[in-house]
Amino acid sequence: MNYITVEQISKAYGELQLFTDLSFSIHKDQKIAFIAKNGSGKTSILNILCGTDTPDAGQVVMRNGLRLAFLSQSPQFDESQTVESTIFNSDLPILKIVANYEKALLHPEDTEAYQKAFEQMDIHNAWEYELQCKQILFQLKLDQLNQKVSTLSGGQKKRLALAKALIINPDVLVLDEPTNHLDLEMIEWLEQYFAKAQFTLFMVTHDRYFLERVCNEIIELDHGQLYTYKGNYSYYLEQKEARVVQEQVETGKAKQLFKKELEWMRRQPKARTTKSKSRIDDFQDIKTRAQQRRKDHTIQLELNIERLGSKVVEFHKVSKAFTNKTILNGFDYVFKKGERIGIIGKNGTGKSTFLNLLTKTVQPDAGKIVIGETVKFGYYTQSGIQVQPGQKVIEVIKAFGEYIPLTKGRQISAKQLLERFLFDSKKQYDYVEKLSGGEQKRLYLCTVLIQNPNFLILDEPTNDLDIVTLNVLEEFLLDFPGCLLVVSHDRYFMDKIVDHLFVFKGDGEVQDFPGNYSDYRDYEASAPEEDKAKHEAPDPSRLEQNEAQKLNYNEQKELKNLETKIRALELDKKALEAKFHDSGLTQDQINALSKDLQKLITEIETKEARWFELSEKLEN
Repeated sequence: MNYITVEQISKAYGELQLFTDLSFSIHKDQKIAFIAKNGSGKTSILNILCGTDTPDAGQVVMRNGLRLAFLSQSPQFDESQTVESTIFNSDLPILKIVANYEKALLHPEDTEAYQKAFEQMDIHNAWEYELQCKQILFQLKLDQLNQKVSTLSGGQKKRLALAKALIINPDVLVLDEPTNHLDLEMIEWLEQYFAKAQFTLFMVTHDRYFLERVCNEIIELDHGQLYTYKGNYSYYLEQKEARVVQEQVETGKAKQLFKKELEWMRRQPKARTTKSKSRIDDFQDIKTRAQQRRKDHTIQLELNIERLGSKVVEFHKVSKAFTNKTILNGFDYVFKKGERIGIIGKNGTGKSTFLNLLTKTVQPDAGKIVIGETVKFGYYTQSGIQVQPGQKVIEVIKAFGEYIPLTKGRQISAKQLLERFLFDSKKQYDYVEKLSGGEQKRLYLCTVLIQNPNFLILDEPTNDLDIVTLNVLEEFLLDFPGCLLVVSHDRYFMDKIVDHLFVFKGDGEVQDFPGNYSDYRDYEASAPEEDKAKHEAPDPSRLEQNEAQKLNYNEQKELKNLETKIRALELDKKALEAKFHDSGLTQDQINALSKDLQKLITEIETKEARWFELSEKLEN
């Protein structure tokens, strides 16, 4: 059943043409993810779908009576309303019945009103719906129903908008970055909810695990063209790679044909037959295809990292609390060079406060924090870049100098640096406030990295960044030689980047877990119920009591991780070796591949040596 048809829509802002002649449709039960680079007009397309914006050309045709809900990145509410009145302010009949029943519960002395409300719940079979509403509000931590909207944080307002969209049970739910401002527990609940619910979804999200587990179709806007993939994120990656390779093959064939036809054109006399004129017309089409080039520029990150000394950062018996909330209670930790730590925990457990303590923008109540003399922090905060009215993109970077130092004594101009971060000459003179949310985050990332930090602190770095930029950032961080501390709800990002976790459990309890996020979830799932209830990790001393168990808990986890990583590296090695079969490789390309292969072999040998060391310890 067709719900929405988008017919040849176009949109421009001034001289900036976002997209032209785009057409697609949304059918019942589809769960579609829309993927495009930052600045391509993703949010504009969502706004056009929902009627909050209009296209310059084309139209959106909806099925009669279709009920649609839209979760925007910055939802707007009546600030004078309460959470409850905001949620129940709807034309949906069943929602009004539930609202009347909830109101009657507050006034049991009015027996007539209560009896009437009770009967309406029975007649319309609204009990299950009421339970569903309560579950949604509970999962999204919106239990203070009498709280004024004006007192909510930005994250709470986003969760309120999500709750309202889910509760009205629309035919089509349009979502713009639905996982932003949700903690990891909420995201996993939402995944399961969408898997069971009969929603038709159309969403923009950078959360690749969410894409993988929720969506059954992906629409990509790539170089002005729409491509549809009938599958999840893994299928999309495979098919896109195949499509790009095929395009390159076809362009290569067109180039060969173009050379041949060009020679024919040069040999022809001025007087031509009808047959030759037809061939001339075809020549123009061949020329166009032969000259097609993909503009797959990626961000080039290069830093002149300051040397990091032996002393990095030390926490000694640090405590911090606000009113009735304890953040840290006698926390001890000594950071080591090259550590890559992820921070996870529910909203409100103190993750951002911990980062502020580390950077000394907040002082501890007790204990001390010692920072090494060579440490240079780079702090990417959730608040993002501070936009100044009338400030241009180039001016933001020039504030750090006309020239920026790179490695090996080299330097680069502010203009060249911006080009590396995908801001072309025209975009560099745009006003910062005119950039999309993702472009502003990319510019902010640039300002943090060009200061050459050796201790990077990233607070929700993946919000609003497109998947292409995220992949480049991940590759850069994997090679980053300094310390790394990341707070993120992006599970894919955390799994790829960090080696161990600080798990903020609330009430000042912080667990140091040896592994990434997926390891932690596996551990949580396998832990005995009494351990889960106490929020405690298994005691390593208990594990060592087993005579056959010669490894402590951290070593067991390391051994398991090594096995996984070695298998992954072996697959990478096979893929790289296969590239040598390409007869069209130049000598420079062969040399580059050889260096990459040697690097992989060395890494495999290093990890295998550690694996044998731990295995021997287990057997002795």
